[in-house]
Amino acid sequence: MAEVVNLRLARKAKARADKARIADGNRAAYGEGKAAKAARQADAKRAAALLDSAKRERD
Repeated sequence: MAEVVNLRLARKAKARADKARIADGNRAAYGEGKAAKAARQADAKRAAALLDSAKRERD
């Protein structure tokens, strides 16, 4: 015998899955948040400063 499915719950589950799929696409399209972007830029700046301070000057 087939399993009984509550159509209301199935419809809501499908809507949640669709929203999650759209959200994944938006996250990929619009990238990272402001705080994460600022942290990445600060790390890059710190690494560049460390590299510049370790350079030796030529005569």
